[in-house]
Amino acid sequence: MENIFKESQGITYNGGAMLYSIGGYVTGFLGLFSTNIDINIISAFLLGHAMIIAAYLVHECSHNLVFKKIRFNNYVGELFSWICGSSYGTYKDIQHKHFRHHVDVDDVVWFDYESFFEKNPKIFLVTKILEWFYIPAHEFIMHFIMTFSSFIIPERRNQRFRNITVIAIRFSIFGYLIVFFPKVALFYTFSYILLMTVLRFMDSIQHDYPYNLTLFSNEKPLRQGEYEWEQTHTYSNPHSLHIEALNWLTLNFGFHNAHHDNMTIPWYLLPQKHRELFGNNAETVVPFSSQIKIFHKNRVSRIYGNHDEFSPEGSEYLIAARKAEVSGGNAASFLTSF
Repeated sequence: MENIFKESQGITYNGGAMLYSIGGYVTGFLGLFSTNIDINIISAFLLGHAMIIAAYLVHECSHNLVFKKIRFNNYVGELFSWICGSSYGTYKDIQHKHFRHHVDVDDVVWFDYESFFEKNPKIFLVTKILEWFYIPAHEFIMHFIMTFSSFIIPERRNQRFRNITVIAIRFSIFGYLIVFFPKVALFYTFSYILLMTVLRFMDSIQHDYPYNLTLFSNEKPLRQGEYEWEQTHTYSNPHSLHIEALNWLTLNFGFHNAHHDNMTIPWYLLPQKHRELFGNNAETVVPFSSQIKIFHKNRVSRIYGNHDEFSPEGSEYLIAARKAEVSGGNAASFLTSF
């Protein structure tokens, strides 16, 4: 097995994460069919967390950090994209956009959601109402585009056969559940909302990058290779600096400065890299209490127009975030490849 995994420790950490994600997904899904409501609730949370781990394994595979051979990372990344519901587009598109994020030092996108909301004020109003109730409507819009990407994004038209095939498979299964097992469909929806909520909770304050509509252009990136700018505008939001195992809940994704310092470091070595960069200085991270406050207070205001000329940036953003005085961002998930 050591000849398969990229690191010898990967047998334990990545092997364990993969077994947990697959096992948790199957066990959680089957538990939704139970007639015991307590088992249903526990299973829904297990299913949601299994999908969260699957999403972060997609991230690890996209950086080729799980296996020595790239093709194995591609196969497993594709598998886990099915588990976390990002399989409507291709895994390679997810990887390409995420690499652009690192290499260009930018939030590289195709979809201009601010312009979309300006042109569709009624959708914007409904989105704000739903977000007030903690329903991730903004993410639903992003995932809707992802679901029908070959019909919406001109550059993805050549993926229409795959897109239709995945839609047919996933919609048929979910439709069957709605008709014959509506309770299961309801709990599964809750699990998926949990996935989207946790991912955007983590993403929302990790950068203060502006987004640029350059995903399909050959425009030269403005900040490519500017390491100091990248680190100054990247922020770490671990769940805890004292209880390291808590960060395994999201595969250490909160140690984001360490990840951007060296994107070839696997998730289980990121805390060590963080200590090499910052020691045990708690002022270099956004505390979990502030993360909760930011997420709660700004769940509506961060949808649109959350960054203007008076917004703090760089080191000032970190200071403000530690006091829960920033709004954070939205629609930055690495699972949406546009």
